[in-house]
Amino acid sequence: MPRPPVPTFRIPTWQELLGRPESLRRALNMWPPYRFAGVRVLQIAPDYSRAVVSLRLTPLNRNYVGTQFGGSLFAMADPFWMLLVMNQLGPDYVVWDQRAEIEFVRPGRGEVRTEFVLDPAVVQRLREAAADGDKVLEWFENDIVDLAGEVVARVRRQLYVRRKREMS
Repeated sequence: MPRPPVPTFRIPTWQELLGRPESLRRALNMWPPYRFAGVRVLQIAPDYSRAVVSLRLTPLNRNYVGTQFGGSLFAMADPFWMLLVMNQLGPDYVVWDQRAEIEFVRPGRGEVRTEFVLDPAVVQRLREAAADGDKVLEWFENDIVDLAGEVVARVRRQLYVRRKREMS
């Protein structure tokens, strides 16, 4: 008697599972490093042109002097420029974080927020600069502000962008 065919099962990639902005937002909000640090992803635009992230002051992210822990401030700005650029450029490009820096301006004493807005002109410039397959390094900046609009920290991230090489 012939054996029944074995069903094929392929485990989907994270990008396949989280390929929609709303799915990605929900997953990031459940991700333990963000969840326990008090980081909340409030919005990721349907076209990946914008993201808004908040961080509440909690006992888990309060530093020795009672203000926002700098590592939590830095972490809340971690993947978003890369995620926005990667999804705007599409699957033909490699996008990685290359470098990052933060300037602490004033203590965060309550909830803080940051907004990432990806200019379409920057995306087009990256496409053109990476068209020949060379790497492109681009800096992106955003401010972390308190609810009164006062700057708490300034974050800069440098992305590495390159068009994927064709396999021969």
